[in-house]
Amino acid sequence: MEGRPAAPGPYRATKLWNEITKYFRAGMPLRKHRQHFKKHGSCFSASEAVDWLHEVLRNNSNFGPEVTRQQTVQLLRKFLKNHVIEDIKGRWGSENLEDNGALYRFPSTSPVKPLPSLCPPKENLENFSRDKERLFKLPHLSRRTFKKHELLQSLENLEKTNPDIIEENKEDTLHRKEISQEYVQETWRNIILIHLQTILGLPSLEEVLQPTQIVPEYVMYNMTNTSKHGVVILQNKSEDLPHWVLSAMKCLAYWPRNNDMSQPTYSGFERDVFRTVADYFLNLPEPLLTFEYYELFVNILDLLQPHLERIAVEALQICCLLLPPPNRRKIQLLMRMISRISENVDMPRLHDAMGTRSLMIQTFSRCVLCCAEEVDLDELLSTRLVSFLMDHQQEVFKVPTYLQVAVRDHIEYMKMAQCKYPKEEICAILPTYSYCKQITPQEFEEQKVSTSQAAVAELLENIIKDKNLSVKDKRKKLKQFQKEYPLIYQNRFPTTENEAMLFENKPTIKQPMLSLRKPRFRSLRY
Repeated sequence: MEGRPAAPGPYRATKLWNEITKYFRAGMPLRKHRQHFKKHGSCFSASEAVDWLHEVLRNNSNFGPEVTRQQTVQLLRKFLKNHVIEDIKGRWGSENLEDNGALYRFPSTSPVKPLPSLCPPKENLENFSRDKERLFKLPHLSRRTFKKHELLQSLENLEKTNPDIIEENKEDTLHRKEISQEYVQETWRNIILIHLQTILGLPSLEEVLQPTQIVPEYVMYNMTNTSKHGVVILQNKSEDLPHWVLSAMKCLAYWPRNNDMSQPTYSGFERDVFRTVADYFLNLPEPLLTFEYYELFVNILDLLQPHLERIAVEALQICCLLLPPPNRRKIQLLMRMISRISENVDMPRLHDAMGTRSLMIQTFSRCVLCCAEEVDLDELLSTRLVSFLMDHQQEVFKVPTYLQVAVRDHIEYMKMAQCKYPKEEICAILPTYSYCKQITPQEFEEQKVSTSQAAVAELLENIIKDKNLSVKDKRKKLKQFQKEYPLIYQNRFPTTENEAMLFENKPTIKQPMLSLRKPRFRSLRY
């Protein structure tokens, strides 16, 4: 289990719960214990379970070294509540497990949580099928970088696009179709779906993200209404953080250089300020990443590994654009604050028994990501995500301008296509996307050979058809080609007659001899 991430896709948290419970039952060491002058076989103490499970979670790619011992205790409490384990007297259903010598055992059967139905509503299937058809009618994406003012101007042009009057020219029967705002929004949805499906490596996004969950207005607002530091600026100030929360966050982020709290400091002042900020975020009605996008962000956890760091950042860049602007602003400011606090060597200890970085992660993970329905691994999963966001907050919250470029290119392409071609031919000329399909090593080697030979054969044809080469130069190049690739040359010119037809005279390029034997000369002496 240490090196195997949970399978990506819908209901990943439930799948992970089932895997870890099975692994715990199979791997947790059992032995005899004595308690109250009585021997109990095939059991374990709570502390032994915490020791063993904590080490497993820290070395597991799905959780990582940020897992604390207290979180492990909480997970074991969930085990007890869900009858994965029971106490030595067979009692379960509560969460009163503590990190002590109390004895526990496994019940005869281990409950496995059923996965919810994977069948979406009929209307969602119809909508997704319709969107999926458009998914393969988009031009190849460009990753050119744009300056901010160019990005703003391009998006404004897209937003101001007015419907064109449909005209029919009687001479060439050309049609001009309007580029409506609805079509622009559909283009945004399709391009985002394409990028996310490719990055996450999922065969389908149907159970992870529905097209209706992508609000183009949110995406465009988050990309354009930003400060010089890249933080979203809200037009409606009532949706922003309260002034006293912003002041407290700024005080902590720049401690001790900036303190605009207008209050005298005292011993423990920074702890009180931190507690004030924490209370505000922990009392929000829903997590900052919203319940709606829970499955989407959980599936990104597979990418939070050193060799996949760049891909994870790219996925989070797109996903964070989907958030409502107030949520994006809040999580952006929160990640900036806790990142600065964790790196501030002048910040006094904010907790007696926990380091500053661990305190930041443990405190705010529950207000960043969680499921609307209780999921037993929520805190462990969110801890890992918050840790990554802390370390890469500058890259994650950068605006990926290539999305805007792709939308702009597609709109321009459609305008040109609708002007030049009849309406029924537009779909036929649009370029399509093709996805990579995994092949076997044997197929790869066969394709590598055949592709290379085809390229070399094409090179031979180019030499033959090159009219700028003199006869002498062409003979020289062909002779060199024949020496390097005799089999391909022989396939092109199987006989000398074929070669003679090329030069319209007797060939001077000799076919390679398969065997050369030295002639034997008899002596003339008798």
